[in-house]
Amino acid sequence: MDEVTCLFCRIVVGDEPAEVVLDTDDVVAFLDTRPVFKGHVLVVPRDHIPTLTELPDHLVAPLFAGARCVAAAVREALGAQGSFVAMNNVVSQSVPHLHVHVVPRTKGDGLRGFFWPRVKYAVGEASDYADRLRRSLG
Repeated sequence: MDEVTCLFCRIVVGDEPAEVVLDTDDVVAFLDTRPVFKGHVLVVPRDHIPTLTELPDHLVAPLFAGARCVAAAVREALGAQGSFVAMNNVVSQSVPHLHVHVVPRTKGDGLRGFFWPRVKYAVGEASDYADRLRRSLG
């Protein structure tokens, strides 16, 4: 897959709509359209990098700094008690562009192990979640 056909590359350059919550020189973070819980964010490197093992050293810190900032934002902006931060490499990686999942968590939310039920946003609801996260991320 190349940058033209990669969904996340199209989001990064603005050719595909997304609720972007963080946009830096090295990473972009946006709401997952099929969230485990509302406020579920994907943090991706701007460059098309398929897996963690291919991530250049100079992008390790920016990618995980972005994930750390988003993890703090889901607590502050969404009232989550914490977060689940995860990454798939090849297996279960639905888009072959490296991405870190930051999922807001609360005690008793029903998430068990690696069974990830998915929810849907109501019309206009994703924008509200994204606005709250953007404000928190400054």
